[in-house]
Amino acid sequence: MAEQQKTRVTVDIYGQQYTIVGTESSSHIRLVASIVDDKMREISEKNPTLDINKLAVLTAVNIVHDYIKLKEEYDRLLQKLHKEKDE
Repeated sequence: MAEQQKTRVTVDIYGQQYTIVGTESSSHIRLVASIVDDKMREISEKNPTLDINKLAVLTAVNIVHDYIKLKEEYDRLLQKLHKEKDE
């Protein structure tokens, strides 16, 4: 199996520089970093006394919550599609 090309991108998340390595395009990696940065800033505005570790954990919890909701909706729509296809 051929190894996928790795992309290395330096991004800024909440004032910190991170080098992210992945198989996605650099624009995709930058988009992901931007979403994380936006979510951290949003949570920080509402909770300005949070330390960086708690802020990072709350950001992860919020993003995983959004992911689960989207996955549930995707699964529901997929079931609906299969049901309509079978009828």
